[in-house]
Amino acid sequence: MERHYILFDTPERNLLYPFTYTRPIAACRVGILTIQEKWEHWLGTGVSHFTVPHLQEKFPLRRGDDVMMNVLINGHIMPDEQLVATIKALGPDEELYKDNHLVAKVVQGREVHLLPAASRKNYTGPVAGIFRPWDIFLQNDRAVREDFVLLTKGRTSAALPEGCQVSHPENVFLEPGAMVHCSILNAATGPIYIGRNALIMEGCAIRGPLALGEGAVLKMGTKVYGATTLGPYSIGGGEIKNSVFFGYSNKSHDGYVGDAVIGEWCNLGGNTTCSNVKNNAGVVKVWIEARQGTEPAGQKCGVMMGDYSRTGINTMLNTGTVVGVSCNIFGAGFPPAFLPSFSWGHQVGMTGYRLPEALRDAAAWMGFKGRPLEDADRRILEAVFKETNTQRP
Repeated sequence: MERHYILFDTPERNLLYPFTYTRPIAACRVGILTIQEKWEHWLGTGVSHFTVPHLQEKFPLRRGDDVMMNVLINGHIMPDEQLVATIKALGPDEELYKDNHLVAKVVQGREVHLLPAASRKNYTGPVAGIFRPWDIFLQNDRAVREDFVLLTKGRTSAALPEGCQVSHPENVFLEPGAMVHCSILNAATGPIYIGRNALIMEGCAIRGPLALGEGAVLKMGTKVYGATTLGPYSIGGGEIKNSVFFGYSNKSHDGYVGDAVIGEWCNLGGNTTCSNVKNNAGVVKVWIEARQGTEPAGQKCGVMMGDYSRTGINTMLNTGTVVGVSCNIFGAGFPPAFLPSFSWGHQVGMTGYRLPEALRDAAAWMGFKGRPLEDADRRILEAVFKETNTQRP
């Protein structure tokens, strides 16, 4: 019987704010690929999303017909060979649990639901996933290595150009159209994946693991420490360490970002620098918006920045700062450790970003990369603006 695969969001999706304000959990990037793309590679077919109403238009749910089996898979979780085989072996009205958390279930027909199944099985293998924002950079080393194998197995890399100094070239893979100019690539510490039509300019110094997505750019003299991901059409400059840029975002100039997660369509102004370690080497506590309190994120945690947010030149962000969706940050000194979505300005005199101007500016920034702000994107931003209205001045 044909199977249709659906990645579902759980109620804990709000613990991944600000990133899940604008996407389902499985649309988050960890490693080279998003969680959705990982499942599609492993399953050999497309998947759809079962998520909250304001995201369902952009990330549609595709239902099977009356004789098809819908296989629902927890969007927090990343696939591996054992888990995929176990899910494929599930029959109608069976579900799979790990430590009392639903991993997958099979529902026959057009109805899609998460009601208890007739038969419950417990999974004994390991499970990796993202449950807090900092899990994205903590899981990135493992994810880049696994995705590298998944994407390059049985394939031959495009040729590395002369003029580069390369350690362990067998761990470096260039997709067609990728260009690397006069740079140092050290893949002894982890694989280096350079996507289609990506560009590494002269004088870059890279220690893997690194994932450079399609059309992404590292500007001249950039220093990159793994495990770092620059998603599609992102731009990196200055110094970057163990950070994930989902895609279409810019850190084009000097400044430091470490142990950080940057959403899509963000821009960090020149010399923006983000602390990732406290001066007393203590545990970094990060604001969890859905719980209106902090949680420990370990000794190293930089900025967590939602989609469409930007910083002015010379902005300083403190350890573990959380920036919501569509914030415009500028001014002297450190901003607060939590900036709600659609914040405008800085600590003194901070106001709300008016929605018409926020939509206008988002469209303008997307236009730099030749992409329109679609109606579905506008409606998502309108929904986030409404949901977060009480958090702003």
